Amino acid sequence: MSEIIYLTRVRLSFPTLIEPKGAINDPNAKVKYSADLLMEPSHKDFVKFMSEVHRTAGDKWGGDAENVLNMINIDRKLRCYGKGEERIDKKTFKPYVGYEGNVYISASRELAPQMIGGDGNTIDGTNAIAYRAAARTLYGGCSVNAAVRPWLQENKHGRGVRCDLVAIQFCEDGEAFGEGNADVSGMFTPVATSAAPQFGAPAAPQFGAPAAPQWGMPTPPFAT
Repeated sequence: MSEIIYLTRVRLSFPTLIEPKGAINDPNAKVKYSADLLMEPSHKDFVKFMSEVHRTAGDKWGGDAENVLNMINIDRKLRCYGKGEERIDKKTFKPYVGYEGNVYISASRELAPQMIGGDGNTIDGTNAIAYRAAARTLYGGCSVNAAVRPWLQENKHGRGVRCDLVAIQFCEDGEAFGEGNADVSGMFTPVATSAAPQFGAPAAPQFGAPAAPQWGMPTPPFAT
């Protein structure tokens, strides 16, 4: 099994950390938590990551490891890492913002990754409110620390290099990727409020005492 690699101060992109999702074009795909992690090609932790990939490939494929990795490197779909220029925005036909000049690692996991708080302690994954609150602080463009584990695929779908997202921790704010929310407050004016309707207490019904019935003396039946 490959070693866990700790990535320090890398930029987060395309985070799916609150709710797992499946591939858009594959309704049968397993839903996963995922994220891209960006850094410079010379980043010491990326060098460690690639060294671990080559080590585990040598253990698994022996003398064929170099040829297998060359084959994997040709096809971006077979690997979890690459040059940022490979990640092209289909709308602009240019690399996504923040990718150019960097390298990326795409990491994912079916189980929710560990969410690490600012104090270094793991946030209880069974506490959905606390976990989601922490996940919402992680946005595309911020810096994070992350623990990832590369692994080698060899099954009916072929060979490849994949990566588990083991844990993630917010590090510091950064310029958000994308357009963000537009400020349209200048288009709105104060709303005039109408006087609140006056609701008085209903008048109490007047209940007078009922008139006493007048009981006269009966006329004597044998009056003369």
